Amino acid sequence: MTPDLMKAGAQARIEHERKVAATAGQSGGRQASYSRVATPGELDVTHGAILYLDDITVSFDGFKALNALSLSISAGEMRCIIGPNGAGKTTMMDVITGKTRPDLGKAFFGSTIDLLRMRENEIASIGIGRKFQKPTVFEHLSVFENLELALKADRGVRSSMFFRLSGEQLDRIGAMLALIHLKSSAQRVAGLLSHGQKQWLEIGMLLMQDPKLLLLDEPVAGMTDEETERTAELFLSLEGNHSLVVVEHDMKFIGELTQNGRNGKKVTVLHEGSVLAEGLLSEVQANEKVVEVYLGR
Repeated sequence: MTPDLMKAGAQARIEHERKVAATAGQSGGRQASYSRVATPGELDVTHGAILYLDDITVSFDGFKALNALSLSISAGEMRCIIGPNGAGKTTMMDVITGKTRPDLGKAFFGSTIDLLRMRENEIASIGIGRKFQKPTVFEHLSVFENLELALKADRGVRSSMFFRLSGEQLDRIGAMLALIHLKSSAQRVAGLLSHGQKQWLEIGMLLMQDPKLLLLDEPVAGMTDEETERTAELFLSLEGNHSLVVVEHDMKFIGELTQNGRNGKKVTVLHEGSVLAEGLLSEVQANEKVVEVYLGR
């Protein structure tokens, strides 16, 4: 791991925890309680959780893809999700992003935003970004243009015609290019990038929208060892400023994320649509049920 990025990730997490501790139990200078009135539509993480799933059940033709799944992700946390094929990992992300409606259960973003009452585009606009397994970028545009397009994605057609980047926006794109290791490829056509570089570009495009929660589905699949290591460094640098849910099969990559940077990261194991085990990586690796249904295969 690059020491400066590891240090940056750890520092970001520490600063986030200090901020949460300083504001815990308060709202706008007033003492908060479970009966306090929150601003409708505003993300509220006063009580710690940024994502809360409770007894989520999804059935497809009698098959339960999710079976009373309950999960809580803290603000600023990086949570790794593992499990065998068919465990329900993708369906879980479909529910969070509004692509799939559950038969039963609750899903909240913070303590006030009911995700089950919202459409996909609304969920994306409130600060939940999702990266699919296959990178989706505009291959005929340059790396810089992809990031620029992501920056102004919420603009109408007319305003986009007359849009000009400000100095602040140029600086932001420049910082993003450095963060995703593509500064030297800014003017390169995205279609000419390697698979790993396209993955980084898509992550950068998501980050340009400043999401509060990032859902990352097998982000290092098909990457070289060097690209995988750099991706781990990138995620560690984001921890604290963003909440990340990383679904991955690469246990070496999971180890790099959970055993570097901030200690005590949880790993959640899904099996048959439910949480089979949860805890430190060493704990779930030693769990006999986990070894039987997943790691031992």
